Amino acid sequence: MRIIKVIIGVVGVVVLIAVGSYAWTAITKPQIETSIVIDADAGAVWDVLTDFDRYSEWNPFIIESRGTAAVGTQLTNTLLNGTSEMTFTPTITVADAGRELRWLGQFPVPGIIDGEHYFLIESLGSGQVRFVHGEHFRGALVPFAGGALDVEDGFAAMNEALKQRVEARAQ
Repeated sequence: MRIIKVIIGVVGVVVLIAVGSYAWTAITKPQIETSIVIDADAGAVWDVLTDFDRYSEWNPFIIESRGTAAVGTQLTNTLLNGTSEMTFTPTITVADAGRELRWLGQFPVPGIIDGEHYFLIESLGSGQVRFVHGEHFRGALVPFAGGALDVEDGFAAMNEALKQRVEARAQ
């Protein structure tokens, strides 16, 4: 009987920690957001951004991607963060041509570490757009993930590479 009480107590503490951590991410909303101005129209940026099969030619962060830009479809992405590669399969939640692409990645189980990755294309007029690239994190292990979620340099590198590719095509 005593062992059952100990097991129930341990399980209760683990559940309490997990729920508390998940609630912390819902309240604090940890996120990364970067942006860059690109000298091109929104359609040109969208075309390069959603040509997933060509990511290996130009993208230093998402070094490989397969899939299509349609809501409900699943991509297979390989990230390079420093010297670590990680493959994951997010589901596209928004695909608004020339305006917004958004996907949700969950690994390995929903609610543990979830990342809502987004790309916004904002017209500035005069043939320029602001490209906003970010991610919101939530989940029970987010507070403990540390450097694994430190991808801001990768976002910035992807933004710069996208800018170079789009602007080179526009000339």
